[in-house]
Amino acid sequence: MANIRSNVWELGSTWADPILWYARGVAALRARPITNPTSWRFYAGIHGFNSQLWQQLGYLSPTEQLPSSALRGRFWAQCQHASWYFLPWHRGYLYAFEDNIRAAVVSLGGPANWALPYWNYFKPGENAIPPAFAQTTWPDGGANPLFVQARYGPTGNGQVSVPLNRVDLNAMNEPVFTGVTSGGSPGFGGVDTGFSHSGSIYGRLENQPHNMVHTLVGGRSGNQPGAMAVPDSAGLDPIFWLHHANIDRLWESWNRSSPTHLNPTSSRWLSGPAANGQRPFAMPWHDGTTWTFTPAQLVSIQTLGYQYSDLAPALIASPPAEPAQRLVRLGISAPVPVKGTQPVPEETRVELVGATTDAVLVRGGDVRSHVHLDSGMRRKVTASLSGEPPTPDDHPSPRTPATPDRVFLNLENVRGRSDTSAFDVYVGVPDDEDPVARPDRLAGSVSPFGLRKASTPDGDHAGQGLTFVLEITDLVDQLHLDHSFDVDSLPVRIVPISPIADDANLSIGRISVFRDGL
Repeated sequence: MANIRSNVWELGSTWADPILWYARGVAALRARPITNPTSWRFYAGIHGFNSQLWQQLGYLSPTEQLPSSALRGRFWAQCQHASWYFLPWHRGYLYAFEDNIRAAVVSLGGPANWALPYWNYFKPGENAIPPAFAQTTWPDGGANPLFVQARYGPTGNGQVSVPLNRVDLNAMNEPVFTGVTSGGSPGFGGVDTGFSHSGSIYGRLENQPHNMVHTLVGGRSGNQPGAMAVPDSAGLDPIFWLHHANIDRLWESWNRSSPTHLNPTSSRWLSGPAANGQRPFAMPWHDGTTWTFTPAQLVSIQTLGYQYSDLAPALIASPPAEPAQRLVRLGISAPVPVKGTQPVPEETRVELVGATTDAVLVRGGDVRSHVHLDSGMRRKVTASLSGEPPTPDDHPSPRTPATPDRVFLNLENVRGRSDTSAFDVYVGVPDDEDPVARPDRLAGSVSPFGLRKASTPDGDHAGQGLTFVLEITDLVDQLHLDHSFDVDSLPVRIVPISPIADDANLSIGRISVFRDGL
């Protein structure tokens, strides 16, 4: 019988048995030394490790012995980010962690079918952190093992919640798993990479809601980031695992929501990076053995022996218009099939429409910028939104005369010293208008989760930072209908969620707009 991962808010009470046993399991793992591969801190180190940050947060003594270099080399700093391995690696990480906690629960006299709860912050009334994580004490007496002092929340006052205007489920409407690096969609699950402990382009589900929830929950107090806000410390917070159980649930929901929502079939993805001579995915099992796994082993949660109590993404999800509805909205006739055309690889059908000419520095509050649009490329987008056939100078395309472009806003080479400098992005709001008063022009919210490491010159990115991709197709549709897209430059406004200090050094190398001619 499958183990059931249930909604933490629907267990019946604050300290219902599943959450109480979770707390007991966490306490047992926290009591083990960091050198023990089944300990709480060792498992956190698998996601990421930064000695200075752990000491600042109070999780490591300056003189404490660390695990051997062999153990650290096999297991630590392994998490996959900005990669098509993001989802399968974290599923394996959760699965092994759950096995570890369950073994501790059983040893304490708990149920053999204990399963990790999930936190569905999208469900109405359930976006606050579950109460058991906010209490300093617990029923067994003493300090609550689920409470973390360095969990500051969106305003830095320790009141933790996920404001629903800062997160979205737009990724659930993405048609393909694997994205591209050429400016088009980064895909539901991310772009094709090798082993990627710290990549540069986030997939859509990883960008939202994954990254933003990390930032909102961890937050910061002064210059101190919360544990959840930084990849190298996120695994230290017990709420991390419930957040990732929800991300894993959303992957399963996406798979089941449409017969075309398919995982990659490439052997490069199925076999994982080890097949290409890179580091294998490996986890310590509760009995001291090592579990080495590949994405192919993780595509079926039924095979893994667990399921979710509910796969609905959220009760408040509002998907964009279906293709047929989009044609009606734009006033385009039904598509007419074009014979003799062959599909064109996505990398070759994505074209740059326009870009800023200078880097954008983000300081304090509202920052104004303009994307200078190439007139020829802008006309291509406009033609597609009007239902006109491709022009002779357009690249060969399977697009029918009535298939509008998808359009993407890219924030390229974003650099900075803070993982908590989140911001909203508005498109098409004139400089003399308040963007907050124009929610219809909101392109999305961005969390710079992992930005500090990505901006380090001697890191994996050589200081090149991160790139965030926001789909603005619906927004450009409306601009077109309002006759506001036929301009030489498109206003873009960056509005920090909270004021960004000068020493955060937050900058955007280039803001660009790309069309995907489909």
